[in-house]
Amino acid sequence: MRHYEIILIIHPNQSEKISEIVKCYSNIIINSKGKIHRLEDWGRRQLAYSINKLHKAHYILINIEVNPELIHELENKFRYDDSIIRNLIITTKNAVTGASPMLKILEENKDSKVGLNKINS
Repeated sequence: MRHYEIILIIHPNQSEKISEIVKCYSNIIINSKGKIHRLEDWGRRQLAYSINKLHKAHYILINIEVNPELIHELENKFRYDDSIIRNLIITTKNAVTGASPMLKILEENKDSKVGLNKINS
């Protein structure tokens, strides 16, 4: 089994269905005897450039350990799923379980906003 990192960019109109989308792909991974080491929801973010006239999208990061055959199946499912705008699949050497730098930045921003609200209140 190999380790992979997957980033999904999901259409902003599907933001309320994110949990269903993640659950669907998680079930596919688990049913094929794979493991999910890390699953992060980065939320709705600004795109670097417009894709299909969209300027924002929802980002999901998943680190998994699966057989290479499943990756081809996932790529096909991502390609034909209208809710997924783009996807990126990268092979990693080891299982990554810690928080990503992006999640740390999001948490720091959330903490700084809470601090500002406390000062202004």
